[in-house]
Formats: sequence, structure tokens, C-alpha cells
Amino acid sequence: NMVHSLLSACSTVGMDIVVATPRSYEPKKEVVEQAQKIAHKKKSVVQIVNDPVTAVKDADVVYTDVWASMGQEAEHAKRLIAFKDFQLNSSLLKHAKKDHLVMHCLPAHRGEEITNEVVDGKNSIVFDQAENRLHVQKAILALLMS
Repeated sequence: NMVHSLLSACSTVGMDIVVATPRSYEPKKEVVEQAQKIAHKKKSVVQIVNDPVTAVKDADVVYTDVWASMGQEAEHAKRLIAFKDFQLNSSLLKHAKKDHLVMHCLPAHRGEEITNEVVDGKNSIVFDQAENRLHVQKAILALLMS
């Protein structure tokens, strides 16, 4: 669900996005096609690749999510194998820009999709990101309750 939201959001604001995922785990074709149509109008790029190094090459922001979301627990072991090369770790992030930012929607499964070194590292804005979501959620609640 996060990748679909990011595809829609990035294309809508004209931001380039490269999604890296193992084969057969690509986002829904219709979501990608819609994002690509919008991106074309905004002169931005939506790209789906199966190589994590290609995706993070010179990236400004690198975003990850858990590999098995709620409802996918039965696939967890299989996904650990399929996604192992896609872990955000210091080795992979050497290919991003030096001042890249790391994001994650939390909760993180440390040691799976992201290492401790990265989630707690100098380029991580994971906890600022979570704090910002808290304020947005409080504003929505205040609006709904008024």
C-alpha cells in the first residue's frame, strides 16, 4: 500500500520516483500506469526496477517499508529471501547522494528491510517523519471532533 501511495503522490507533485522490488512483487500495473501518465504531464519520471543499486543511484531520498505487511504474515519467510538484497544498509546507500535522506513509515523491522546503523544514522529522518504524521493525525481528529 505504501508504494502505491508514493507512486501517486510523487507523480502528482512532479517528483521523480524509482521503485526497486524483486520480480513478481512489483506494484499493481494499473497504479504504475496511472502514475506514469500523471508524471509525463508533470515532466517527471516513474520507474520500476528490479535492482536496488539502480534505484538508489544518486538518490536524494531513500524510502523503505516492511517486507511483509499486515495480512501477509504467512509470506514472511518467503519475502525475507526474495527481498534480502533490497535491505537498506550502509553498503547499498553508498550509491545514493552523500547527503541523502532515509525514510520509513514505521514500525521498522530492524535487521530486515533496514539496519540499525541506517535507521539510527545521520541521514535518517525516520523519527521526524513519524512526529510529523502525529501532528497531521491530531489535526484530522481535531477537525472531525469540531
